[in-house]
Amino acid sequence: MLLKRLSEAFGPSGCEGEVRDVLTKELESYVPSWQRDALGNLIAVKLGTQGPRVMLAAHMDECGLMVSSIDKSGLLRFRKVGGLDDRVLVSKHVIVGSKRVAGVIGAKAIHLQKPEERNQVIPLSGLYIDIGAKSKEEAEKLVKLGDYAVFATEFGYLSDTVVKGKSFDDRAGCAVLAEVLRENYAFTLYGAFTVQEEIGLRGAGVAAYALEPDFAVVLEGTTCNDLPSSEEHGYCTSLGGGPAITVMDASVVSDRRMIRELERLARENDIPVQFKRSITGGTDAGRINQTKEGIPVVVISVPCRYIHSPVSMLSLKDFEYTVKLVKLFLRSIEGGFVI
Repeated sequence: MLLKRLSEAFGPSGCEGEVRDVLTKELESYVPSWQRDALGNLIAVKLGTQGPRVMLAAHMDECGLMVSSIDKSGLLRFRKVGGLDDRVLVSKHVIVGSKRVAGVIGAKAIHLQKPEERNQVIPLSGLYIDIGAKSKEEAEKLVKLGDYAVFATEFGYLSDTVVKGKSFDDRAGCAVLAEVLRENYAFTLYGAFTVQEEIGLRGAGVAAYALEPDFAVVLEGTTCNDLPSSEEHGYCTSLGGGPAITVMDASVVSDRRMIRELERLARENDIPVQFKRSITGGTDAGRINQTKEGIPVVVISVPCRYIHSPVSMLSLKDFEYTVKLVKLFLRSIEGGFVI
């Protein structure tokens, strides 16, 4: 299953090569031409004979960690790459560096903590990655400064329709884009698998500048907070509620004409859709939208619980409906829909 392979791939921001390899191997018989730029964006090119130039984008990178120093004891100190909450780090299993060294994020045991420490989130300075090395010299044989680390989470099924795994933000979007690229279209379609979204939407701006699309669709795995501790208006999205359309977030205001067309297609084809009920955070759409003279854009997302953590969840029904909706939108463009 492509989503499984993408979820389990090692791909923090700036180190997306393994994800690129999974995608190129999966799509080699469907994509006639590939481009790769200096930042590492992977662009699938499907040239058409008529109509607009359309860009679909999904980012390959995930939040991770980077080794910043190695103690004399062999423990690895680290910094965060992307928006990770310190509270989700303690005791997690990780893999480190090109040798994929196994490690555990450790901290002082509760028995040794002072009473006031037990009521506080352990700061990054109090955490380390333990790879079982007995000394700095032994650790340096396995890892080096600047090596990345990611959570060692296996993909799995929680039910017939719900799966768990890491980095569904945005390997879910990458998997949707890959499914869409299996079909051919009359217009020119660029499938942009972008880099470094989690540290500032960096790759998408470069890709959009080079491709100059007439409009773009960003595919994401977005926050789902439909939990007992939340009021309904604070759910953001709901698992099983279908693809989530973003009207506005901290980075972009989606094009209303594109939103209306997506609504029409969903209504006429019995696809459940929802609107993202939070304006915090941002996506590649924010950078694409402001490229050159401006590019109309809309964001379509697969709802995911617990993003930016070691384990996320998504509904395969939501995933399948997202693929269907995006394909219908592209066919609508073939039929004459224009911005």
